Amino acid sequence: MDFTRKLSFLVFILCLLFSLKNQNAETNKGSLNMNWFSSYSSPFSKAPLESRPTIHHSSKLEWNTQDFQYSGFESLRYDYYSDSCPGAERIIRSTVRELYNLRPSIVPELLRLVFHDCFIQGCDASVLLDSSEEIHSEKDSPPNESLKGFDQIDIIKEELEEVCPGVVSCADIVVLAARESVILAGGPFYPLYTGRKDSTRSFSDEATFELPSPDDDIIKMVQLFESRGFDSRETVSLLGAHSTGVIHCKFIANRLYNFGGTHKPDPSIDPEFLNTLRTKCTGIEASFSTSASPSRSPSGSPSPSPSSPSSALSSALIKQPGMRMDYEGPRADFGTLYYRSLLQNRGILFVDQQLTASEETQNWVRGYASDASLFGKDFAMAMMKLSSYQVLTAPKGQVRSDCRKVA
Repeated sequence: MDFTRKLSFLVFILCLLFSLKNQNAETNKGSLNMNWFSSYSSPFSKAPLESRPTIHHSSKLEWNTQDFQYSGFESLRYDYYSDSCPGAERIIRSTVRELYNLRPSIVPELLRLVFHDCFIQGCDASVLLDSSEEIHSEKDSPPNESLKGFDQIDIIKEELEEVCPGVVSCADIVVLAARESVILAGGPFYPLYTGRKDSTRSFSDEATFELPSPDDDIIKMVQLFESRGFDSRETVSLLGAHSTGVIHCKFIANRLYNFGGTHKPDPSIDPEFLNTLRTKCTGIEASFSTSASPSRSPSGSPSPSPSSPSSALSSALIKQPGMRMDYEGPRADFGTLYYRSLLQNRGILFVDQQLTASEETQNWVRGYASDASLFGKDFAMAMMKLSSYQVLTAPKGQVRSDCRKVA
């Protein structure tokens, strides 16, 4: 076992001890301090070390006593496939890198995929299931219309099935592939327990109404994350995943031309940055004078909204180049550039800029903008927590041979 695996194993043991201690201290409302890695970056990443956060021993992370008490976490374990498929994580890592060399855009696709899977009924690969007579797929829900990465998961699964048929779950592939995408984006390495099983169900209605929207305000966003056990600090750090990828014009058109049905831009956008965004999303201003499409009312039922682009316009906007989240260049200060942009009123999505709308979340934005090591540490821990949220473990669930179909 090399040094990295020993270090990862030590961290898992510490987390497990904290979890066991917490289960016996439900009434204890204190907090735990935990030293983090002195250098929390993956030895497998090709990104230059100086481009990634360095975590110092002086960094402290406080956890509430219930932080690791989410369903399924205690049933996962380190190096789950050490006997049944010892090369599983290596195969996933190498395959993701090969795919990345062919098409770098898989990085934000895989990162977004893990969030959309785990946020709805936990990390169970339910988002991968295709529609059938028995299943109404989450893929068909409006928030997932632009979701990608399914083909890449299929390729990884095929590689694993050739070596270890029927062993590695699609749910584990999703979280491990997402970790590799974080590293390739210049973010931190984080250890993961494995042993997840795949769901036999898909949750289309939940995906339609419970996934965060690009237009959510700070109150709605915090409520959604709190309902899944994430506090404000974790919410702000998780949204740092928006440091990579492309935001299509469809998701920002209202901010640029018809914010809140006013036929004016969102006043919170920096004027110079507004012009930059409009340059990326050209020829759409006139369309808002006549556009109307269904949107969710507070009750959750469809209602017409003049502030939303029409279906035809949405289709046209999704084909436009959009705006790169890492517009200063890939791997350019993963995380910190995103938070600095918010402090300059240069958030691309409304939901991103809303992180500065409350004092508590803005404080974390300022902290991450000025301290890359703090963000790297918090983002890593939040991703570990997200990746183990409400997982299925034996005897529940199954291991699909085809990630798109129930076995």
